[in-house]
Amino acid sequence: MILWHSGTGNSRYVAESLAAALGQRAERMVPGCKAVAADDSIIVWVFPIYSWGLPPVVRDYIRRSEGLDGARHFMVCTCGDDVGLAHLSWRRLMRSKGWNARGAWSVQMPNNYVLLPGFDVDSKPLERQKLDACSDRIAEVARGIKCGAKVDSVVRGAMPWIKTRVLYPLFVRFMMSPRPFRHNDGCISCGKCAGVCPAVNISMESGVPQWGRDCTMCLGCYHICPRHAVEYGNRTRAKGQYFFPEAGIRRCKDSV
Repeated sequence: MILWHSGTGNSRYVAESLAAALGQRAERMVPGCKAVAADDSIIVWVFPIYSWGLPPVVRDYIRRSEGLDGARHFMVCTCGDDVGLAHLSWRRLMRSKGWNARGAWSVQMPNNYVLLPGFDVDSKPLERQKLDACSDRIAEVARGIKCGAKVDSVVRGAMPWIKTRVLYPLFVRFMMSPRPFRHNDGCISCGKCAGVCPAVNISMESGVPQWGRDCTMCLGCYHICPRHAVEYGNRTRAKGQYFFPEAGIRRCKDSV
């Protein structure tokens, strides 16, 4: 079974591609829920990296899940550049559950985090380069999972300890509030932001979006807006948008 969390489609694409290559089913990790007593011999956890760590929604989902003791567990994370020591955090979480943690891989995909100074989406040429390269990497990951490899095939990057052990906790504590989300006058009441939210945290009231408290900070609502009408305070001003292209999905699936 492939369990995935995704905001802008990167991790969903990786999960569905792995499912096709491995003959497995792919299921979304629904926030607030859990996986229970699966008969699958393998469980693949697929998710994006949040500030060099695990998304809290994924961490909480794993903690709630039960009955997965007999499976071999694998981690496949998507990242714009590097993962720090996120794979070790995942392994620690697996140990706390008494589960058999095997291989961990990172797959580089287009950047989508835009809420800090200096952070923006990739240029179109770099985005295209990453998308063109992803199918070979996913095929490599699939081969590793098939043979049950126990590896850490991830890009740690520079200063991984500081990124995961210092910056990640600060990010979770101070940078995950949904309060700054708002709509501007460009909103056309299309509802795409509400439709894409994995936590069903956005409601359309009087034709405009309103954000609740259960945000996963995936930024899917911001990136999918056709009018750039979703804002996060002033932090998204002049920032780009990215959502996994459907044409890219079809092309990469054909090559896996």
